[in-house]
Amino acid sequence: MSGASLIAELELHLSTTNNRRGRPFQRKTINAYVNSAKSLDRWLSEHASEHVTALPGTSAHTAGVAELSFLGVDVHVLNRHLRWWYETYDVPKSQDGKGGYTGGTNTQSRNLRAMFNYLAEEYDHPNPFKDPRLHNWAAPELGKPRTLSREFISDCLKITAWGPSRRDFETVRDHALLRVLTEGLRAEEILSLRTFDLDLQSATLVVVPLKGNRNSTDGRPIPLQPSTIKALQRYLRVRALHKRAADDWLWLGTRNRSRLLYAGLHRMTKRRAEQAGYDAEHVAPHSFCHSWCDDLLSSGVSGENVMAIRGWRSASMLRRYAQDTASQRAINAVHNLGDRY
Repeated sequence: MSGASLIAELELHLSTTNNRRGRPFQRKTINAYVNSAKSLDRWLSEHASEHVTALPGTSAHTAGVAELSFLGVDVHVLNRHLRWWYETYDVPKSQDGKGGYTGGTNTQSRNLRAMFNYLAEEYDHPNPFKDPRLHNWAAPELGKPRTLSREFISDCLKITAWGPSRRDFETVRDHALLRVLTEGLRAEEILSLRTFDLDLQSATLVVVPLKGNRNSTDGRPIPLQPSTIKALQRYLRVRALHKRAADDWLWLGTRNRSRLLYAGLHRMTKRRAEQAGYDAEHVAPHSFCHSWCDDLLSSGVSGENVMAIRGWRSASMLRRYAQDTASQRAINAVHNLGDRY
Protein backbone atom coordinates (compact mmCIF):
# COMPACT_ATOMS: atom_id res chain seq x y z
CA MET A 1 0.00 0.00 0.00
CA SER A 2 1.34 3.42 -0.94
CA GLY A 3 2.48 5.94 1.62
CA ALA A 4 -0.07 8.49 0.42
CA SER A 5 -2.92 6.01 1.03
CA LEU A 6 -1.72 5.23 4.54
CA ILE A 7 -1.31 8.92 5.33
CA ALA A 8 -4.88 9.57 4.17
CA GLU A 9 -6.05 6.73 6.42
CA LEU A 10 -4.14 8.20 9.36
CA GLU A 11 -5.68 11.64 8.84
CA LEU A 12 -9.20 10.19 8.70
CA HIS A 13 -8.46 8.08 11.79
CA LEU A 14 -7.24 11.07 13.80
CA SER A 15 -10.20 13.17 12.64
CA THR A 16 -12.71 10.61 13.90
CA THR A 17 -11.14 9.48 17.19
CA ASN A 18 -10.30 11.10 20.50
CA ASN A 19 -6.96 11.64 22.15
CA ARG A 20 -5.92 10.01 25.42
CA ARG A 21 -7.79 12.73 27.35
CA GLY A 22 -11.02 11.74 25.66
CA ARG A 23 -11.25 14.84 23.47
CA PRO A 24 -11.09 15.22 19.66
CA PHE A 25 -7.66 15.92 18.23
CA GLN A 26 -7.00 19.58 17.48
CA ARG A 27 -6.62 20.34 13.77
CA LYS A 28 -3.11 21.68 14.33
CA THR A 29 -2.11 18.41 16.01
CA ILE A 30 -3.50 16.35 13.13
CA ASN A 31 -1.59 18.49 10.64
CA ALA A 32 1.65 18.03 12.59
CA TYR A 33 1.28 14.23 12.62
CA VAL A 34 0.35 14.10 8.94
CA ASN A 35 3.19 16.41 7.87
CA SER A 36 5.74 14.29 9.76
CA ALA A 37 4.41 11.16 8.05
CA LYS A 38 4.69 12.90 4.68
CA SER A 39 8.29 13.85 5.38
CA LEU A 40 9.11 10.23 6.24
CA ASP A 41 7.38 9.08 3.05
CA ARG A 42 9.52 11.48 0.97
CA TRP A 43 12.64 10.25 2.71
CA LEU A 44 11.72 6.65 2.00
CA SER A 45 11.41 7.46 -1.70
CA GLU A 46 14.52 9.64 -2.00
CA HIS A 47 16.98 7.93 0.32
CA ALA A 48 15.90 4.30 0.32
CA SER A 49 18.92 2.65 -1.27
CA GLU A 50 21.58 4.67 0.54
CA HIS A 51 20.03 4.06 3.95
CA VAL A 52 18.95 0.44 3.69
CA THR A 53 21.68 -1.49 1.95
CA ALA A 54 23.53 -1.92 5.22
CA LEU A 55 20.63 -3.65 6.96
CA PRO A 56 21.70 -7.14 8.05
CA GLY A 57 20.28 -10.06 6.10
CA THR A 58 18.78 -7.92 3.29
CA SER A 59 19.83 -7.38 -0.27
CA ALA A 60 19.95 -3.87 -1.64
CA HIS A 61 17.03 -4.55 -3.96
CA THR A 62 14.68 -6.12 -1.44
CA ALA A 63 15.66 -3.65 1.26
CA GLY A 64 14.97 -0.70 -1.02
CA VAL A 65 11.55 -2.06 -2.01
CA ALA A 66 10.67 -2.75 1.62
CA GLU A 67 11.62 0.69 2.75
CA LEU A 68 9.52 2.43 0.14
CA SER A 69 6.48 1.56 2.26
CA PHE A 70 5.65 2.49 5.83
CA LEU A 71 4.99 -1.21 6.38
CA GLY A 72 8.66 -1.88 5.63
CA VAL A 73 9.92 0.47 8.33
CA ASP A 74 11.47 -1.24 11.34
CA VAL A 75 13.49 0.20 14.19
CA HIS A 76 16.72 0.23 12.14
CA VAL A 77 15.15 2.20 9.30
CA LEU A 78 13.47 4.62 11.68
CA ASN A 79 16.75 5.20 13.51
CA ARG A 80 18.41 5.98 10.18
CA HIS A 81 15.64 8.42 9.27
CA LEU A 82 15.87 10.25 12.59
CA ARG A 83 19.66 10.40 12.33
CA TRP A 84 19.30 11.92 8.85
CA TRP A 85 16.74 14.41 10.20
CA TYR A 86 19.12 15.42 12.98
CA GLU A 87 22.08 15.90 10.63
CA THR A 88 20.00 17.75 8.04
CA TYR A 89 17.89 20.05 10.19
CA ASP A 90 19.13 20.17 13.78
CA VAL A 91 22.91 20.34 13.44
CA PRO A 92 22.76 23.63 11.48
CA LYS A 93 20.61 25.11 14.27
CA SER A 94 23.19 24.34 16.96
CA GLN A 95 25.07 27.34 18.24
CA ASP A 96 28.44 25.87 17.32
CA GLY A 97 27.16 24.25 14.11
CA LYS A 98 28.39 20.88 15.33
CA GLY A 99 25.32 19.48 17.03
CA GLY A 100 23.83 19.64 20.49
CA TYR A 101 20.40 20.83 19.45
CA THR A 102 17.96 17.92 19.00
CA GLY A 103 14.61 19.64 19.37
CA GLY A 104 13.47 19.14 15.78
CA THR A 105 14.36 15.45 15.82
CA ASN A 106 12.55 14.99 19.12
CA THR A 107 9.42 16.55 17.59
CA GLN A 108 9.68 14.46 14.43
CA SER A 109 10.03 11.29 16.49
CA ARG A 110 7.03 12.13 18.70
CA ASN A 111 4.86 13.02 15.70
CA LEU A 112 5.69 9.79 13.85
CA ARG A 113 4.49 7.75 16.81
CA ALA A 114 0.88 8.38 15.70
CA MET A 115 1.48 6.74 12.32
CA PHE A 116 3.12 3.64 13.76
CA ASN A 117 0.51 3.30 16.50
CA TYR A 118 -2.09 3.29 13.73
CA LEU A 119 -0.18 0.73 11.64
CA ALA A 120 0.20 -1.54 14.66
CA GLU A 121 -3.52 -1.35 15.39
CA GLU A 122 -4.84 -1.73 11.85
CA TYR A 123 -2.15 -3.79 10.07
CA ASP A 124 -0.43 -5.65 12.94
CA HIS A 125 2.79 -3.96 11.91
CA PRO A 126 5.53 -4.28 14.58
CA ASN A 127 5.70 -0.89 16.24
CA PRO A 128 9.30 0.42 16.24
CA PHE A 129 8.40 2.72 19.12
CA LYS A 130 7.95 -0.37 21.29
CA ASP A 131 11.46 -1.55 20.43
CA PRO A 132 14.08 -0.70 23.10
CA ARG A 133 16.65 -0.24 20.31
CA LEU A 134 14.95 2.94 19.11
CA HIS A 135 17.22 5.90 19.77
CA ASN A 136 15.99 8.67 22.03
CA TRP A 137 16.33 12.32 21.09
CA ALA A 138 16.22 14.85 23.90
CA ALA A 139 13.75 17.72 23.89
CA PRO A 140 15.48 21.12 24.01
CA GLU A 141 15.65 22.97 27.28
CA LEU A 142 13.21 25.85 27.41
CA GLY A 143 14.98 29.16 27.62
CA LYS A 144 13.76 32.07 29.68
CA PRO A 145 10.91 33.97 28.02
CA ARG A 146 11.37 37.60 27.05
CA THR A 147 9.00 39.71 29.12
CA LEU A 148 8.09 42.98 27.42
CA SER A 149 8.64 46.13 29.41
CA ARG A 150 5.76 48.38 30.40
CA GLU A 151 7.42 51.19 28.47
CA PHE A 152 7.41 49.12 25.30
CA ILE A 153 3.73 48.21 25.62
CA SER A 154 2.77 51.79 26.47
CA ASP A 155 4.65 53.13 23.43
CA CYS A 156 2.97 50.64 21.09
CA LEU A 157 -0.42 51.62 22.48
CA LYS A 158 0.34 55.33 22.06
CA ILE A 159 0.97 55.11 18.32
CA THR A 160 -2.40 53.41 17.78
CA ALA A 161 -4.37 55.38 20.39
CA TRP A 162 -7.68 56.99 19.43
CA GLY A 163 -7.25 60.43 17.92
CA PRO A 164 -8.34 62.71 15.04
CA SER A 165 -5.89 61.09 12.60
CA ARG A 166 -6.19 57.56 13.99
CA ARG A 167 -9.80 56.55 13.43
CA ASP A 168 -9.38 54.34 10.36
CA PHE A 169 -10.34 50.68 10.58
CA GLU A 170 -6.80 49.27 10.71
CA THR A 171 -5.50 51.58 13.43
CA VAL A 172 -8.59 51.18 15.63
CA ARG A 173 -8.48 47.39 15.16
CA ASP A 174 -4.76 47.18 15.92
CA HIS A 175 -5.17 49.21 19.10
CA ALA A 176 -7.97 46.91 20.26
CA LEU A 177 -5.81 43.87 19.41
CA LEU A 178 -2.88 45.22 21.39
CA ARG A 179 -5.20 45.93 24.32
CA VAL A 180 -6.57 42.38 24.26
CA LEU A 181 -3.01 41.00 24.02
CA THR A 182 -2.33 42.71 27.37
CA GLU A 183 -5.10 40.60 28.93
CA GLY A 184 -2.98 37.43 28.78
CA LEU A 185 -4.68 35.56 25.92
CA ARG A 186 -2.82 33.29 23.55
CA ALA A 187 -2.77 34.34 19.91
CA GLU A 188 -5.03 31.46 18.90
CA GLU A 189 -7.50 32.33 21.63
CA ILE A 190 -7.67 35.93 20.41
CA LEU A 191 -8.09 34.93 16.77
CA SER A 192 -10.81 32.42 17.67
CA LEU A 193 -12.98 35.04 19.37
CA ARG A 194 -16.47 35.63 17.96
CA THR A 195 -18.47 38.80 18.41
CA PHE A 196 -20.82 37.03 20.83
CA ASP A 197 -17.89 36.12 23.11
CA LEU A 198 -17.75 39.73 24.29
CA ASP A 199 -19.66 40.82 27.38
CA LEU A 200 -18.54 44.40 27.73
CA GLN A 201 -21.30 45.24 30.22
CA SER A 202 -19.71 42.76 32.62
CA ALA A 203 -16.19 43.82 31.60
CA THR A 204 -15.34 40.29 30.45
CA LEU A 205 -14.94 38.16 27.37
CA VAL A 206 -15.25 34.38 27.21
CA VAL A 207 -12.42 32.25 25.87
CA VAL A 208 -13.18 28.72 24.75
CA PRO A 209 -10.14 26.49 25.44
CA LEU A 210 -8.60 25.37 22.17
CA LYS A 211 -6.94 22.16 23.25
CA GLY A 212 -9.18 19.34 22.14
CA ASN A 213 -11.88 21.62 20.68
CA ARG A 214 -13.73 21.74 23.97
CA ASN A 215 -17.39 22.65 24.23
CA SER A 216 -18.27 26.27 24.88
CA THR A 217 -19.50 25.30 28.34
CA ASP A 218 -15.82 24.88 29.26
CA GLY A 219 -15.06 28.52 28.40
CA ARG A 220 -13.44 30.75 30.98
CA PRO A 221 -14.20 34.46 31.54
CA ILE A 222 -11.36 36.94 31.10
CA PRO A 223 -11.57 40.18 33.11
CA LEU A 224 -10.89 43.24 30.98
CA GLN A 225 -9.24 46.53 31.86
CA PRO A 226 -11.36 49.67 31.38
CA SER A 227 -9.13 50.83 28.52
CA THR A 228 -9.57 47.48 26.79
CA ILE A 229 -13.35 47.81 27.00
CA LYS A 230 -13.18 51.30 25.49
CA ALA A 231 -10.91 50.07 22.68
CA LEU A 232 -13.27 47.19 21.89
CA GLN A 233 -16.28 49.51 21.82
CA ARG A 234 -14.54 51.75 19.29
CA TYR A 235 -13.46 48.76 17.23
CA LEU A 236 -17.01 47.39 17.11
CA ARG A 237 -18.19 50.75 15.77
CA VAL A 238 -15.74 50.80 12.86
CA ARG A 239 -16.18 47.06 12.34
CA ALA A 240 -19.88 47.64 11.66
CA LEU A 241 -18.85 49.48 8.47
CA HIS A 242 -16.74 46.57 7.23
CA LYS A 243 -17.93 44.62 4.19
CA ARG A 244 -17.76 41.39 6.24
CA ALA A 245 -19.41 42.84 9.35
CA ALA A 246 -22.02 40.04 9.33
CA ASP A 247 -19.30 37.44 9.97
CA ASP A 248 -19.14 36.01 13.48
CA TRP A 249 -15.36 36.34 13.70
CA LEU A 250 -14.46 39.30 15.89
CA TRP A 251 -11.24 40.26 14.13
CA LEU A 252 -11.52 41.08 10.43
CA GLY A 253 -8.83 41.82 7.87
CA THR A 254 -8.09 45.08 6.11
CA ARG A 255 -9.37 45.93 2.62
CA ASN A 256 -12.67 44.20 3.43
CA ARG A 257 -11.06 40.80 3.84
CA SER A 258 -12.55 38.21 6.15
CA ARG A 259 -11.12 36.66 9.30
CA LEU A 260 -7.73 37.83 10.57
CA LEU A 261 -5.21 34.97 10.72
CA TYR A 262 -2.05 34.46 12.77
CA ALA A 263 0.26 35.79 10.06
CA GLY A 264 -1.63 39.06 10.10
CA LEU A 265 -1.49 39.32 13.90
CA HIS A 266 2.22 38.52 13.90
CA ARG A 267 2.97 41.15 11.26
CA MET A 268 0.92 43.71 13.16
CA THR A 269 2.90 43.29 16.40
CA LYS A 270 6.19 43.56 14.50
CA ARG A 271 5.05 46.60 12.54
CA ARG A 272 3.72 48.49 15.54
CA ALA A 273 6.91 47.74 17.52
CA GLU A 274 9.05 49.19 14.72
CA GLN A 275 6.79 52.24 14.42
CA ALA A 276 7.24 52.80 18.16
CA GLY A 277 11.02 52.82 17.65
CA TYR A 278 11.90 49.32 18.88
CA ASP A 279 13.77 46.36 17.44
CA ALA A 280 10.98 43.93 16.55
CA GLU A 281 13.20 40.83 16.26
CA HIS A 282 12.11 39.27 19.56
CA VAL A 283 8.55 40.65 19.62
CA ALA A 284 5.71 38.21 19.00
CA PRO A 285 2.07 38.01 20.10
CA HIS A 286 2.93 35.43 22.75
CA SER A 287 5.42 37.81 24.38
CA PHE A 288 2.49 39.74 25.83
CA CYS A 289 1.40 36.66 27.83
CA HIS A 290 4.62 36.72 29.85
CA SER A 291 4.27 40.45 30.48
CA TRP A 292 0.68 39.98 31.63
CA CYS A 293 1.73 37.31 34.12
CA ASP A 294 4.52 39.48 35.52
CA ASP A 295 2.20 42.51 35.76
CA LEU A 296 -0.40 40.64 37.80
CA LEU A 297 2.08 38.97 40.14
CA SER A 298 3.94 42.26 40.66
CA SER A 299 0.63 43.94 41.51
CA GLY A 300 -0.11 41.40 44.24
CA VAL A 301 -2.52 39.08 42.40
CA SER A 302 -2.08 35.59 43.81
CA GLY A 303 -0.60 32.80 41.73
CA GLU A 304 -3.81 30.85 42.24
CA ASN A 305 -5.87 33.63 40.66
CA VAL A 306 -3.41 34.03 37.79
CA MET A 307 -3.70 30.29 37.08
CA ALA A 308 -7.50 30.45 37.17
CA ILE A 309 -7.68 33.35 34.72
CA ARG A 310 -5.15 31.80 32.37
CA GLY A 311 -6.72 28.34 32.54
CA TRP A 312 -3.58 26.61 33.84
CA ARG A 313 -3.92 23.42 35.84
CA SER A 314 -0.25 23.01 36.65
CA ALA A 315 1.82 25.39 38.77
CA SER A 316 4.75 24.63 36.46
CA MET A 317 3.12 26.85 33.84
CA LEU A 318 2.97 29.71 36.33
CA ARG A 319 6.66 29.26 37.12
CA ARG A 320 7.50 29.10 33.41
CA TYR A 321 5.72 32.34 32.58
CA ALA A 322 6.89 34.14 35.70
CA GLN A 323 10.55 33.09 35.82
CA ASP A 324 11.93 35.84 33.59
CA THR A 325 11.37 38.57 36.21
CA ALA A 326 11.04 36.44 39.33
CA SER A 327 14.24 37.79 40.89
CA GLN A 328 13.19 41.40 40.42
CA ARG A 329 9.75 40.75 41.91
CA ALA A 330 11.37 39.12 44.93
CA ILE A 331 13.72 42.10 45.41
CA ASN A 332 10.84 44.57 45.13
CA ALA A 333 8.76 42.58 47.61
CA VAL A 334 11.54 42.66 50.21
CA HIS A 335 12.26 46.36 49.61
CA ASN A 336 8.59 47.15 50.12
CA LEU A 337 8.87 45.81 53.68
CA GLY A 338 11.18 48.69 54.61
CA ASP A 339 13.09 48.39 57.89
CA ARG A 340 12.36 45.13 59.63
CA TYR A 341 14.46 45.77 62.75
